[in-house]
Amino acid sequence: MNQIKDLQKLIRLTGDRAKLDAKANGTYIVYKTKDGQIVKEYYNGDVVPVSEEDVPHA
Repeated sequence: MNQIKDLQKLIRLTGDRAKLDAKANGTYIVYKTKDGQIVKEYYNGDVVPVSEEDVPHA
């Protein structure tokens, strides 16, 4: 049993589920790309980088 491959599969399935939920609710998911950029991916496939201005400060 390869634990790394199992974990990668679970991560991929979680992301797929998040995309389905975003589509059902007309929203977006947020994730970090391999390059380290944080982006919003909308249910229609549009990907928008998140800037410092988008983050609310407490």
